[in-house]
Amino acid sequence: MTASQIPFAKYLQAPERSVASVTDPVVSSNAGDWTDRQAVVARSVQMVFQSGAEPTTVLQGVNLEIPQGQIQLLMGPSGSGKTTLLSILAGILTPTSGSVRLLGQDITHMSKEQLSRFRLKNIGFIFQGFNLFPALTAVENVEVALRMKGIRHQRAKAEARDLLNQVGLAHRMNHLPKDLSGGQKQRVAIARALAGNPRLIMADEPTASLDSQSGHTVIELLCNLAKEGDRTVLMVTHDSRLVDVADRIAYLEDGLLRDQ
Repeated sequence: MTASQIPFAKYLQAPERSVASVTDPVVSSNAGDWTDRQAVVARSVQMVFQSGAEPTTVLQGVNLEIPQGQIQLLMGPSGSGKTTLLSILAGILTPTSGSVRLLGQDITHMSKEQLSRFRLKNIGFIFQGFNLFPALTAVENVEVALRMKGIRHQRAKAEARDLLNQVGLAHRMNHLPKDLSGGQKQRVAIARALAGNPRLIMADEPTASLDSQSGHTVIELLCNLAKEGDRTVLMVTHDSRLVDVADRIAYLEDGLLRDQ
């Protein structure tokens, strides 16, 4: 299961383990290379899945560093392992081998409970298909995220309204997802990702369900809000039109990063 395939509530739970036939323990490498200003550091990340009788290597020793406060795009052809890598960096999947360090913490050696708490506090996620609760209004969808982070009652309502105002949806906050356009749904998803002021924002194909104009508009909005809060953003995308909003771009092909 990858990031784009899970419901919002399950994202906040503990990670799934690799189902590879190769059962090497997860190891940490080159810990001394991690610096204070690197929000994301992946070292020698390998992911092997069992596919029929033979194991399939999806990631082959990936190394990646993203400085704090940067907008990073992860691009590459379909099937290159982008979403798998994003899922590992978000703590949704555990790699077969290698290490991931987020905000100075080695998440590959955290317990399930520690990782759940870390992710809840520090990571906001934007899903490819919005992943909103259809029976809840826009403001209620954001409130759910705030309540999960321990913010409740009138404070949650006020913060949810403020976040929707920041993304330009103050006039639509009481509408259900079915009554919102694709761009408006993605703005709700951005507001939800910003709930609780996480330091990392991760997005899986955030413009895939949007037309060109609305897609670029909401991503510019996300990046501006991220820069204002000194947040780090990692986006998996096929959309070459997002290149102009990025500080850094990495290309993944055949499980390997190229031309960073």
